[in-house]
Formats: sequence, C-alpha cells, structure tokens
Amino acid sequence: MNNKIYLVLLLGLLLTACQSSKHQSKVAEHTGTEILVIDQIDFAESPPVRKVVRDECRLPEKLTSFIDQFAAKYYSQILTNTDISTVPAGTQILKIKITDIKGFAGSAWSGDKSVSITGTLLKDDKVFGDFKARRVSGGGMFTEFKGTCSILGRCIKALGKDIAEWLKVPTRNTVLGDY
Repeated sequence: MNNKIYLVLLLGLLLTACQSSKHQSKVAEHTGTEILVIDQIDFAESPPVRKVVRDECRLPEKLTSFIDQFAAKYYSQILTNTDISTVPAGTQILKIKITDIKGFAGSAWSGDKSVSITGTLLKDDKVFGDFKARRVSGGGMFTEFKGTCSILGRCIKALGKDIAEWLKVPTRNTVLGDY
C-alpha cells in the first residue's frame, strides 16, 4: 500500500516538473515580430587597431552583414544605419565594439588571427543582455593563399553566427566564441 502512495506522489511530481519546464521553454521563444536595430559597429579606442586593417578589412560592415544574415529568422525586421533616437519603443538595439584584433601582416605565415568584441542589447533604454566574444582562426583550408583580411573575415563570420544564436535567448554577462 505504501508503495502505491509513493508511486502516485512520484508521478505527480514528474507531471508538475514537465509542466513547469514546458512553461519555461515558451518564455524563451522568439515571436519573430520584434525589430532589431544594429547600431553602427566601431572599434574601441584602446588598444589601437592598425590603420591598414581598419581601412582595408571593413570588419564592422562585415559583422553587421553577418548578424543581419544569421539573425533574420528571429526578427520581423533588422535595421542598420538607423538613427537609434528615432526608433519606436520596444525596439531592441544591439551595440557592439570591436575591442581587439590580433592580425599581423603576412597572411597565415604570421600566425593565427583573432577578433574580440563586446556587445550590449538594449530595449527601452534598459540592458536586456550583454556579452563578450572572441574568435581565432588560422585561415582554414588553403590558408597559404589567404591574406590577413580574409582570415579576420572568417573570425567575423563566426562571431556573426555566435551573436545570432545569443540573440535567440539573450542573457547578461555571456561569453561567446573562443574564450
């Protein structure tokens, strides 16, 4: 008789646990009706990034494009080059700084390249989530034929994917990529 009572209690606990876990997963789902604005991505002031990398590699533009490409399925609209002071309430705003680049000239022969960034997601002027991320690449296949910008571009593409995944369920103090 006691075994039956324990069995009924155990079954009740399992059903309750399943119900609460179902509810939690619904909270994290994207509705696809939200708007994301990607604020202009820029380089942090320190440490300085070599002028040739800033001018030739176009890393901020590439990162914006990759985030747009990989996160498009989670938002009704992704806006870039938008004055964030004019966006409607409830719009999510993503701010990103490129904080460090390791990419000595000499293509793959000069060693691995890496890009580090920080980002903050705001909604109605409140921090909704933030992260730091880094990606490192040696260049991949046929690396001996790739230049520094190409290898840094691989890092930027991977960071774009990392950020898109994070945007599904943004959290505070998140670490992404190769940290």
